[in-house]
Amino acid sequence: MVKLGELERAIMDVVWDAPAPIAATDLRDVLKASGPEGKEPAITTVMTVLSRLEGKGFVVRDRDARPHLYRPAMSREEHVAELMHEVLGSASDRDAVLARFVGQVTPHDAERLRKLLEA
Repeated sequence: MVKLGELERAIMDVVWDAPAPIAATDLRDVLKASGPEGKEPAITTVMTVLSRLEGKGFVVRDRDARPHLYRPAMSREEHVAELMHEVLGSASDRDAVLARFVGQVTPHDAERLRKLLEA
């Protein structure tokens, strides 16, 4: 299972929320504006993390654009669903895991699950 570090997660949140592919400098500016004072990552750090995220299959880089533009390789929802599937697949007792999960969801989410299963 591919886990994201704190900065990787913050960068992916910006990439997922961006209305269009985003340049590393613009991404850094968003991180700078939304993060705590004095906690702005260097552009080289952002570019290194983007390169790692590309290698992990989280972002796609448009090499023809100048500067390079990054877009998500999958939606946030696809990523979360993949994580859930991987966790469930790693369980030795899937029924117990599903029962525990269903027992902890809110009534509202349980109703949503029922509707999705019926569809």
